[in-house]
Amino acid sequence: MASNKKVFSKAIPKTEYRSATRIKRHERGIWQRRFWEHTIIDDADYATHMDYIHHNPVKHGWATAVKDWPYSSFHRLVKMDIYPLNWAGLDLASFEVGEPDN
Repeated sequence: MASNKKVFSKAIPKTEYRSATRIKRHERGIWQRRFWEHTIIDDADYATHMDYIHHNPVKHGWATAVKDWPYSSFHRLVKMDIYPLNWAGLDLASFEVGEPDN
């Protein structure tokens, strides 16, 4: 299966500015550095990534609780009885998805 990033990159014209470093590394200028993609493999993997996404505003200090972040799909999922309103997230210190923060 071709990656979404690769397919998208090949579909648009190469008109963006590229630094000397990006040219040297054969990188497009359309992607944020460290962008990564992951194919969800099963329901548990999907749930793990949703938990990670919902907990991110708390992790980065933008909200004190998951329910306090107004832009989250969390609120829709609470209305669907998928998450309880007081959901606090996983112990993300022991388990991370994505690339590590540096």
